[in-house]
Amino acid sequence: MSLDTNKVKIIPFSIELKDAIKTLNLEWLHKYFKVEPKDEKVLSDPQGEIIDKGGLIFYAQYNNQIVGTVSLLKVDANTFELTKMAVSDENQGLGIGKKLMEHCLTEAKQKGIQKLILYSNRKLKPAIHLYESFGFIEIPVEEGVYERADIKMEKVLV
Repeated sequence: MSLDTNKVKIIPFSIELKDAIKTLNLEWLHKYFKVEPKDEKVLSDPQGEIIDKGGLIFYAQYNNQIVGTVSLLKVDANTFELTKMAVSDENQGLGIGKKLMEHCLTEAKQKGIQKLILYSNRKLKPAIHLYESFGFIEIPVEEGVYERADIKMEKVLV
């Protein structure tokens, strides 16, 4: 399938779409890893765990279907974690992740966020490449955040 990325709209979180973040993330978690308790908590209550704590959630919409999602989780006043990024299996490799990333960076700059961090796994080569293409650099990863995380990256925005 090919898709016209010009027709992909990035839309903000709404309570009607709260299940999409869980559906999209569980799809890739089951495929590559396992669902950790932290995942279950955040994905079961995105409003309470992300939005109400000062974070943001965005969706990629194409032909009235939600095909991707990403979140900015507030760590502190200046730092947010880029997290829960997922694109539906059948729409991977079509530029949706790039579009979500561009939107996140624009929003972060507009909101005065100074630094973005993210956790990933080296076996997700396309994701790591995407992050590097946007200027994220590897920094030491601390223990105990996610079992699957073997790389931490950051991008300073100021």
